[in-house]
Amino acid sequence: MANWYTNVVIYSLHLEAFRDGNGDGIGDLKGLRDSLDYLASLGITCLWLQPFYPSPQRDNGYDVTDYLAIDPRYGDLGDFVTLLEHAEQRNIRVLLDLPLNHTSIDHPWFQEARRDPSSRYRDFYYWSREEPKNLRDNPIFGEEQESNWTYDEEAGAWYYHTFYKHQPDLNYTNPAVLEEMEKVMGFWLRLGVAGFRLDAVPHMVRAKGSKRFDGDPHDVLRAIRRFVEEHRRDAVLLGEVDTEPDEYQNYFGQEDQLNVLLNFYLCNYLFLAFATRRSSALQHVLETLPVTLPYDQYGNFLRNHDELDLERLSEEDRQKVYEAYAPDEEMRAFGRGIRRRLAPMFEGDRRQIQMAHSLLFTMPGTPVVRYGDEIGMGDDLSLHGRDSVRTVMQWTDHDNAGFSTAPRERWARTLIDSGPFRNDKINVADQRRDPESLLHWFARAIHVRHELPEFGEGEPEVIETGCADVFAHLCRSGDSSALAVHNLSPETRRFRLDLGHEELDVALEMFADARYDRLDQNDGALELGPYGFRWFKLEHLLEG
Repeated sequence: MANWYTNVVIYSLHLEAFRDGNGDGIGDLKGLRDSLDYLASLGITCLWLQPFYPSPQRDNGYDVTDYLAIDPRYGDLGDFVTLLEHAEQRNIRVLLDLPLNHTSIDHPWFQEARRDPSSRYRDFYYWSREEPKNLRDNPIFGEEQESNWTYDEEAGAWYYHTFYKHQPDLNYTNPAVLEEMEKVMGFWLRLGVAGFRLDAVPHMVRAKGSKRFDGDPHDVLRAIRRFVEEHRRDAVLLGEVDTEPDEYQNYFGQEDQLNVLLNFYLCNYLFLAFATRRSSALQHVLETLPVTLPYDQYGNFLRNHDELDLERLSEEDRQKVYEAYAPDEEMRAFGRGIRRRLAPMFEGDRRQIQMAHSLLFTMPGTPVVRYGDEIGMGDDLSLHGRDSVRTVMQWTDHDNAGFSTAPRERWARTLIDSGPFRNDKINVADQRRDPESLLHWFARAIHVRHELPEFGEGEPEVIETGCADVFAHLCRSGDSSALAVHNLSPETRRFRLDLGHEELDVALEMFADARYDRLDQNDGALELGPYGFRWFKLEHLLEG
């Protein structure tokens, strides 16, 4: 199916933190393989694996030294192929995170480039013999990154890096760079991956230093799309594109660039809606996001492996979200984001956690869930930067959390073993035994979401409710629609939906936070409890 990605739930994880299968203290491919039944029972149909390539690990694996290998700490290619086989048996597709914008400074390409100015790899990167004038124009990481240019003594020149100085940017104005990366993508596609999550896409196609593209920079993305589809017709490109929404179409193109854009704009305004309890923020999103072509899709998320980047909000609105969810400076990152997981931001309130994920599952697009959110995992703010949200998966209440049999001092990642989100309080094993747990709620929500493809592929429409803190929207697809209503407030709300000229012969309630009266028992009025939600499937009257 060419557009299979419109009705999946994507689960994002880093092998290192998920499950250790060989007892060395590091999560690995075997540990993930042994966890596939858990993910399948949850209803997960697509995995997004963060980088597992050889790397000095200065940036969580996004500083790659070999794109055609697996870091031996995680296993080998045989383990990976076995994982793909087991995932296929459970109807789970696998996407690989591919950092195409930059390599590690330890990559052989960069090492040869700095040693030899005449090397073919010299032009794989951006260099300047003279000190660049724009040294501090665009530092992404604030105080942690003083400049976008670093002087290399051996090369006798400055090199450009969008992110940290140990991540030199690749020069896509040089066609040889794309040729090498096509070899990389062809290799993994041949093994059986379903596509790639492309990191930092806007930075790949912008001007840097004195280099300029010969033609449209987005031809690079078009070439990548053509290449992956030639090797696997249903392959998907999921792009990290954190820009203003009026630029999104530039990255979809005419269904010839990215298939799915991670929807940072929606994420920003979801949290503004949570903080202010005003549905107007969500209405703004649906009215602002460009309408996509049939095979384009948004990838919606609440939290990921990085900070909650609030860059798309005004300074005033950003402060509202800070006040609600990051009142202390240690909870913030890079002057624009929050380094906390969702559950601690909501102080563990199940009602708010469920309402937020209900919105995630019903907003137009494909939901992306971060590992551990299905049990309400917390964060560790004592860790540096974004590591606060990268702690190990909490499988059991044992001292080792069911993550590894190795002594804790050998673990590559830390465990939350104190506070309200410690593993003896929050873990998979306990929640599996409790039919009323958050984990069981997630499984129900995901399975119902699969029954309502209208949310993934339908045309959205905001429905007036008359309540400032109640949001309702309809996603219409062919002869059926899916309707969702959400209460952003801690108070019970009663309201009517203004469906205009809509004629309905069926309004089947599919999922809700509580048992409510049927629509026809209250003369069309609806009720929602505190942070309540209801999902409906609607079938339209057919003429004749």
